[in-house]
Amino acid sequence: MEKVIKRYSNGEVTVIWKPDLCVHSTICFRELPDVFKPYHRPWIDPKGASTQQIVDTVSRCPTQALTYEWDKKAETENSEQEETKIETPEKKVVAEIT
Repeated sequence: MEKVIKRYSNGEVTVIWKPDLCVHSTICFRELPDVFKPYHRPWIDPKGASTQQIVDTVSRCPTQALTYEWDKKAETENSEQEETKIETPEKKVVAEIT
């Protein structure tokens, strides 16, 4: 029997839901009711909060029924930002003694 896995993306992060692991701890929809809406279909709206809020909440899922992965575009942008360093030339101060 194939296990169900659902994915919901906001363009930066994809929330992955594995319903067979869920024990209904309610952490997700108590913390982010604008994202996790158990009485709606689809029940996850990843545009309802910031990416960081989603990541923080999903990370607290006790069974990992909810997990996340960074989308390729966001992952590339994040690594480019980390690699971009602004180098400023050193200023040399020369004092003349007369």
